[in-house]
Amino acid sequence: MSQPFKKYRLFVPEYANVDYELASEIIVENGIQRCSFGVSALAVHGLMTSITDSQLGQVINNIDLIVPDGQPVRWALNSFYKLGMQDRVYGPELTLWVLKKANEKSLKVYLYGSTERTLSKFQEFIERDYPSVDICGVHIDRFREATAEEDFEDVEKINSSGANIVLVGRGCPRQEYWVANHKGRVYAAMMAVGAAFDFHAGTVKQAPSWVQKNGLEWLYRLIQEPKRLAKRYFITNSHFIFKFIKHRYFLRRPY
Repeated sequence: MSQPFKKYRLFVPEYANVDYELASEIIVENGIQRCSFGVSALAVHGLMTSITDSQLGQVINNIDLIVPDGQPVRWALNSFYKLGMQDRVYGPELTLWVLKKANEKSLKVYLYGSTERTLSKFQEFIERDYPSVDICGVHIDRFREATAEEDFEDVEKINSSGANIVLVGRGCPRQEYWVANHKGRVYAAMMAVGAAFDFHAGTVKQAPSWVQKNGLEWLYRLIQEPKRLAKRYFITNSHFIFKFIKHRYFLRRPY
């Protein structure tokens, strides 16, 4: 189906100029039709990984709908393109918008990735808050790449389940690779939403809304998980700032 949005390239990824309402509507409509449709909520970490990881850079734009998950990404897009985006499109929040619409239409949702504990709690959350959503399958992450045979079996299970939407929580960039590489094979709307699994399962605490709106969620999460996130936020975010300054004020173009 044709898509009612425009894309704007920022360094490598092509971001869609959408809000929660439009993005969730597009995802659900593609899910209803069981189109093989890829979605990623891509923040600074994923954006910069698409630059440093040439393989990811080559496949990232196979994903149909890349939304600006982080406030710095939104600020950069607005600065380069004068889009006037009022808010980012945050993966965990977009997940709730999609689940709400899926609940209204009694759609089938498949959960792919994360740990057994997180998946169990996330499934309980969905069944409690969105009772008309049919959880048609759950796949615990292997935390390694599947063999060709395993991948074939995974695809068969998802397609035979009749899933309209596949929520993919494998962490960035593994989930982006998975979505990009399963276009044309998985006949559902595939959403790479990462931390949404943990946040809605309650296994990781989400930052308060005022922290998120002011672009300080990185600091909140760094305090929670300093060992895992220190490199991501101090090095990756610094590289993003330097690259933005270089492109905005010296090259005067976004890529």
